[in-house]
This record gives sequence, structure tokens and C-alpha cells, in this order.
Amino acid sequence: MDPHLLRTFVTVSRCGSFSQAARELGYTQSAVSQHIAALENDLGAILLLRRPVTATNVGVRLLEHAGPLLLRLDAARADIARLTAAPAARIVIGVSPLALSSLFTRTLADLRQTHPRLEVKVRVLGREDIPREVATSILDLGLIDGMAAPNDPLHLPDIGPLTAMAVAQQPLAVALPTQHPLSRRAGLRLVDLTDARWIDAPGTAISLSQLRTVSGSDGYRTSLRYEGTDIRGLIALVTAGHGLALLPQQSIDGMPGISAVPLAAPRLVHRTEALYSSTLDGPQALLAAALTAATG
Repeated sequence: MDPHLLRTFVTVSRCGSFSQAARELGYTQSAVSQHIAALENDLGAILLLRRPVTATNVGVRLLEHAGPLLLRLDAARADIARLTAAPAARIVIGVSPLALSSLFTRTLADLRQTHPRLEVKVRVLGREDIPREVATSILDLGLIDGMAAPNDPLHLPDIGPLTAMAVAQQPLAVALPTQHPLSRRAGLRLVDLTDARWIDAPGTAISLSQLRTVSGSDGYRTSLRYEGTDIRGLIALVTAGHGLALLPQQSIDGMPGISAVPLAAPRLVHRTEALYSSTLDGPQALLAAALTAATG
């Protein structure tokens, strides 16, 4: 299966238009049509309906394979490029909104003292973007956070030979307004909160889909969806009574109008991991090695 044809198929499916896909890929519309026809001929199946442009059942199944396949090819190309390129005097770090830790900031400060001319760029990204951008060398290093059992690694997609290393682990707590009836509890169980109203903030808090998975319940009603990355905006919504949120306790403690009640069950923690390629060189590799040494 030709990856160029596969990439064209994915782009047409996403755009829903042969002409728009042609503009995006830099091909003529005729060339895009030829690519799709060649792929369909190779597989012996119709992948796209033409009017409107939508994937057939076979095409939908191929799309499920195509994304990971193309990403793995991009990751392989990036890995080879890292091995053959000269070390850069610039480092690009991607962090999910709650992933910055004092250990990382101290380690980065130490690196900049020894490399004063090092240009550093930090980008705040969604959790799902960081593994892909590290694998494809858009990022030199990523800091990603999520929920896990104590001392268990985060469940990250398998998109290449990347190294994941624990940087921080801290308790989770339910954020709720101070006037909430449950705000004075010593601890809360998720199972007791299935019927509560929640703010779904997948980019900042623990997502409601994860809560449903770990509890085996279809509860956790969405009162409001927050698509921002600023935790202060989320806290303001919780304070105003729009719903609950599950967050690392350290990020809630001391905030006015909010109670942070520890999560008593199940036993889960907020975990932060550094994600990078073993082929890193130069200051980027030094930062990764320093983080590894600091976490033991």
C-alpha cells in the first residue's frame, strides 16, 4: 500500500472534498482522483462515495488503520533526521496545562545556566497532541499529565520508540464550591458522585470519559464543557456552581471559594511524565538526562 496514496485518501476524507484536498496537498484535482482510484484498485474496494464525498464502510475501517500508520512513518522519518542532524541551539518543549512541575522548571533553569545562549520555547498543548509532536520532532521534549493508579505509567499511544519517565505524582481532589454540601468531607468516592453535575474540561481536568471508564458507570452528567487551558477559568466556573471537577490537589489548595476534597476511592493519582526520543542530542539530551537523574 503506497503511503502517498494513503495520505491523499486521509486528506480527502477529512476535507470532504477532492478540490480542497488538492489545494492542501499541492496536487491537481485530477491527480487526487487518480490517487484515490489507484488505492481503490490496489485494495479491490470502493473507499469513497463521490456525491457527497464520504467514506464507505470499508473506507471508515481503512481510516482507523491509516492515521496510526502514517504517524508511525512520520515518526520514523523524524527519528532518522535526529540521528543525522547537528545538535540545535534551540529546544522546543510542549506541556499539557497541568504538567509543569517545580522539578522541571529547576532542571531547565540549571540547563540554561550552563547553556546561556540556548533558545527555549514552551508551548501549551492538549494531552493528545504531545506524543504525536514529540514522535515527529515538532517538539524536542513533552511534559504530559493524566490520571493513573499509584506508580503506574500513563497510557500513551504507541507511535514510536519514545521514552516516558515519571516527573511528578500527586493526589487528586474533587474541586467544589465551599458552600457545597460535600465540601467538608474528609474524602470522597467517585461512585458517590456519579449523579453529580460535572464540568467536562478534558484539556485541563481529568476528563469525564476517564471517570466513566474507571468507575464502570455512564453517570457524571456534563453540566458545562470547558475547552480552555487556563485552570483559573475552570476554577471560576466551579466556584460559580456550574459543576465539579477532578484536579491535582496542589492546583486547588488555597484558591478562594473552592474546597479540595481528596479522592478516597478508587486509588488514583495525578501523574506527570516527560516524553522524549532516545536519539536526542546536545542540550535537549542533557535536559532529559538531568530529569532522569533528578527523579532517580
